[in-house]
Amino acid sequence: MAAEIPPALVSALADAPLALVLLWLVVQLRRDLATRPEAPPATPPPSPSAESPREELSAFKLEVARTYVPLSLIRDLDARLTRQLGRLEEKLDEVSRAATAAAAVSAQRVPQRIGFGLRGGEDEE
Repeated sequence: MAAEIPPALVSALADAPLALVLLWLVVQLRRDLATRPEAPPATPPPSPSAESPREELSAFKLEVARTYVPLSLIRDLDARLTRQLGRLEEKLDEVSRAATAAAAVSAQRVPQRIGFGLRGGEDEE
């Protein structure tokens, strides 16, 4: 019966071909880099002024702001919000009238702002 081989040795033997291939690739890359001719340093093209990129960026931002959302969608959203705020105002007025009527029936005094507390400087009489 053969001696039992440790699992770590089996794992190392299984990984050996992969390690050799990676080592061979590194050697080939180093050899290619050593024989490659050196490229001339890249020089940026001369710009007319330092403000030109800023102006271009500013113009681009302005164009994006103009065309990102169509005005029709903005107007539609504004109209919907205005209608919703109008409905909320009507409901608050209705609740305020109902509270005033209930207080009148029960002969109790109702503060001017129901549920919001007194404003600074207003006295509760």
